[in-house]
Amino acid sequence: MDVKAASNGVSTIEDRILRITGYYGYYPGYSSHQRGEGIPSSSENHTENLNPDNNVKTRCQSCTSTFFKIFWGFLVILSVSSSWVGTTQIVKVTYKNFHCPFFMTWFSTNWNLMFFPVYYSGHLASAEEKQTLIQKIRECSRIFGEEGLTLKLFLKRTAPFSILWTLTNYLYLLALKKLTATDVSALFCCNKAFVFLLSWIVLKDKFMGVRIVATIMAITGIVMMAYADGFHGDSIIGVALAVGSASTSALYKVLFKMFLGSANFGEAAYFISTLGFFNLIFISSAPVILYFTKVEYWSSFSALPWGYLCGVAGLWLAFNVLVNVGVVLTYPILISIGTVLSVPGNAAVDLMKHEVIFSMVRLTATSIICIGFLLMLLPEEWDEITLRFINRLKEKKNEEQTEDTTESSVHTRSRSRANGTVSIPLA
Repeated sequence: MDVKAASNGVSTIEDRILRITGYYGYYPGYSSHQRGEGIPSSSENHTENLNPDNNVKTRCQSCTSTFFKIFWGFLVILSVSSSWVGTTQIVKVTYKNFHCPFFMTWFSTNWNLMFFPVYYSGHLASAEEKQTLIQKIRECSRIFGEEGLTLKLFLKRTAPFSILWTLTNYLYLLALKKLTATDVSALFCCNKAFVFLLSWIVLKDKFMGVRIVATIMAITGIVMMAYADGFHGDSIIGVALAVGSASTSALYKVLFKMFLGSANFGEAAYFISTLGFFNLIFISSAPVILYFTKVEYWSSFSALPWGYLCGVAGLWLAFNVLVNVGVVLTYPILISIGTVLSVPGNAAVDLMKHEVIFSMVRLTATSIICIGFLLMLLPEEWDEITLRFINRLKEKKNEEQTEDTTESSVHTRSRSRANGTVSIPLA
């Protein structure tokens, strides 16, 4: 007798009985399918076990890589938000004895010169194939073109970005003289909405309805923040300065994408260092003019709060380094989350240290702006991803219901055979 037939004899008899009696829910091979459920065929076994060690190794490497990306992501989130909160709060403390926002902006921007040396030091410490300083400069200067950085390109490309950089920081510091750190940091988060609008208009980026909603929410938050004190006094001026800072920041990012495209970590470090060099050479005359015109005046250089000034400049540099390093170490979306977390961080410091009392209007406006910022972080295919996720949940639920129905029918059939009865359908 055939061995295969003998091994499947019981299931064949059961199949015949079920077919003759017309058992509800029966399909050919049901009994054998239940007996062999969860056991792959020989061909499947051969495919899956062809390289089991390689499959396990690949999965372990993938899991390890994901784990480290998430781990570094949490560290970057904490570092980015802490550096931005520290910068904002030290500026507020500095204003108690020193009221020179442009000098603070100029002094902090000069520290950008150290960005590329910090990057090159990391390259020497971590890279397997080390390059000389000249080789690295030539490689990173390609962000300006194949010929590298020339005097014409330096003036043509660096000048507008340096001016936008200075304006962004200067307006941000001016706003901190009029508003609390929480309000200014929340209003600055509107730059994400402005980036979307400019990218949509200038760069012809993809239109997204959810980002239009987020932009409307940002504008609503701005209006509510200005309305908090009745559209008069320092409040409306502070809101205008903070929104201006967010606008120039958005213009900087859009123009960078338009003229320079995307840049890796080395190119970004080189470019920001050139901004610091341009600031030191060409913008140093501005604080001198402000000093002699008594617009920003101090008695002597020894009277300057060098500790606070170096603290602001160092944290600002750390923030810029972390933003660019974070893109390499973890997911870029986590960098943006770290930025928006500076809002509750500043709120906690304002509440506990400065004893600031937040009105309901300001809290609502801040919450609306933060929610709009988070909506901006949704990917372009978020609707398709959401639909796929919902369909997958529905399929999983249907599979579970089918398995429950199958198990209950099998249980009923086994009880019928145990009692010596067979369900015979009516004609």
